[in-house]
Amino acid sequence: MLLRRFGQVAALLALLLVEVPAIVLSLAMLLLSFGMGMVFLYAPQVRLVRRMAEFNRRLMRDWTDVHIESPYLPEPPPPVPQADGMYRSDRTLYKTPRIPAWNNRWKWLISDPATWRDTIWLVLEPVVKLALLPAFITLPERGLRVYALWSDLMLRATVASRLASQVSHLTRTRNLAADSQAAEMRRIERDLHDGTQARLVAIGMTLGAVEQLVDDDPAAAKALLSKARDASSETLTELRRVIRGIHPPVLAERGLADAVRALAMDSPLQVTVEVDLPHRPEAPVEAAVYFAVSELLSNAARHGDARTATVDLSTNGPNLRVTVTDDGMGGADPAKGSGLSGIERRLAAFDGLLALNSPPGGPTTVSMELPRVLPEHWAGSLPKLPRWKAAIVVLLWATAWCPTFPQGIVAGVMKTFGIGEKSWFLALHMPGPWQWPVILGMIALGLCMHILAIWIPSSHNHNRELRFARVFPINPGC
Repeated sequence: MLLRRFGQVAALLALLLVEVPAIVLSLAMLLLSFGMGMVFLYAPQVRLVRRMAEFNRRLMRDWTDVHIESPYLPEPPPPVPQADGMYRSDRTLYKTPRIPAWNNRWKWLISDPATWRDTIWLVLEPVVKLALLPAFITLPERGLRVYALWSDLMLRATVASRLASQVSHLTRTRNLAADSQAAEMRRIERDLHDGTQARLVAIGMTLGAVEQLVDDDPAAAKALLSKARDASSETLTELRRVIRGIHPPVLAERGLADAVRALAMDSPLQVTVEVDLPHRPEAPVEAAVYFAVSELLSNAARHGDARTATVDLSTNGPNLRVTVTDDGMGGADPAKGSGLSGIERRLAAFDGLLALNSPPGGPTTVSMELPRVLPEHWAGSLPKLPRWKAAIVVLLWATAWCPTFPQGIVAGVMKTFGIGEKSWFLALHMPGPWQWPVILGMIALGLCMHILAIWIPSSHNHNRELRFARVFPINPGC
């Protein structure tokens, strides 16, 4: 262990051979960019410094327990043409997006505080490493820890960058949800136009013919009415199919588990469904998972030439996990069709992830996980306390009763009614003026111990929720 730490320290110091020339080059590029007007050098200078900073973050993550978040603001979106086909940058219009994109990128780089913090960090790197050289030689473990804290101070994410990342994430999620909703509306309109609407028009024409024939040829009119009745039955079936495509009644009435089982029964494949869901998720989550499973089973039957499939619905703490496996020919690729990309759009509204494993020849396995979409009160056990905290809580609960009840309340009752039996009550053995202060002090001590026994676990769970919120900042699906 010690030898490995010395090797890490040596590698850290050896990086000075790269960092010192990088500092000289970076400062020269900054001087030329802002002093000589050679602004095209600024973007390469920022990329150089950011690569050095990212490499340092990766080293600190691998060598120590300090995880430094990337602090950079999200990149600006590409320019969007106006109605006339021109691209606007401030008050100027351009025919091509090249100059507006360059201007946006320039503003993004120069206005990001992390850009200048990275440069300051790189300039101070040799000074800090030389200052920590005695610690690196004598106590390499502590030296690396101090250096990691210094790197975290200079290179960690800021509140502004976290908020900007959240806004960017929400914007992407909102756009994906809107695109998914628009695609669904187009599908519904197409189904109604091609199926139900055409059948209703045919029924109307048939009834018009019946009106003309009812007096002259009752038998023909009766035959046409029979056809209209059959057509209305087919139209009703078509409408029910469209309704099931919007939101299946079995999903609303019986939940996700039974809806997937019904889906398995209607599938041409031999589908095995395994469910471990103690309670139902929210309705939007159920709908997203249902249609994702439906799309995967349909793809397996139509394109994968599969015969059997397995659907597994389970929980991972507050996360919902869905796995669909089929014995088809494999080779599924999201780039070759819109099915998997459509599923990804559905899951993106809930920060869901999709993982695909489909080698040529099969089998195909699709895993989906939707984070924090299940009720917290049944989503697994609460996080365990550290041993020392658990020991303190057990000790507090085991001893808090003594000062609260016998040494406090019972002793106070005996003092109030003048009972002469002192027994093992500490306050009653004290001089008279000290008895009530000791009794009240015992009661206060016991109450404080009870409060601490309750506060320590609740504080631990609250801190855990805050840490989770940093990983999943905003979850629109919850």
